Amino acid sequence: MKQCIYHIESNEPLTGTVYQMRLSGDTSAFSKPGQFLNIALDGLFLRRPISVCDYDERGVTILYKVVGKGTAQMAAMLPGQSLDVLTGLGNGYDIEKCGSGALLLGGGVGVPPLYGLCKALIKSGRQVRVVLGFNTKDEVFYEAQFRALGADVTVATADGSYGVKGFVTDALPQSYDYFFACGPEPMLKAVCKATKTSGQLSFEERMGCGFGACMGCSCKTLTGYKRICKEGPVLEKEEIRWES
Repeated sequence: MKQCIYHIESNEPLTGTVYQMRLSGDTSAFSKPGQFLNIALDGLFLRRPISVCDYDERGVTILYKVVGKGTAQMAAMLPGQSLDVLTGLGNGYDIEKCGSGALLLGGGVGVPPLYGLCKALIKSGRQVRVVLGFNTKDEVFYEAQFRALGADVTVATADGSYGVKGFVTDALPQSYDYFFACGPEPMLKAVCKATKTSGQLSFEERMGCGFGACMGCSCKTLTGYKRICKEGPVLEKEEIRWES
């Protein structure tokens, strides 16, 4: 973890509620896709945890959905403004655990961290299939960006207004060797039931501190409770103990 001052280069809407923000600054604390950062905002006690979509030596790209005061404040920010950010948080995806191919499953705001993951997998020479799930056509984002990386992309919408009608589990390919997923907990639970292979899940969770001190974002596993912000957000399929 490292505390940094980031500067906003751009902040633009992708849909009616989802924004893309590019931040310049020190990214040395990031080591793998799937990690997140924690942003301090004026007038709000708790920092806002946001997954990293992509990063390079110059800065990071984040995608966020406007759902409350914090993200509404972010949506109003302009290029040139600065942010106090905790960087390099969480345990990201381990791409060495998959073979020559990978299946990526993302739902809604669970899509962003899969972009950096897809980029890393393709750079390593692996074939990547991506299934993106949204409620409606109007909520779809980053389909073109995944295709531009060279991934085979399928989109599912719950109302059938675009792509496959249904959820990401309704658009699973017939064969795959390993999967990576990110999305709301009901989606992750359904993915675990529907998939036939091992995989890694990135959990979305409300966080207090964001670095393991408060124990407020714990998840029940076979070896006891693990903190989503510290031991996670990425956990392996086989270690999760789902509540019935």
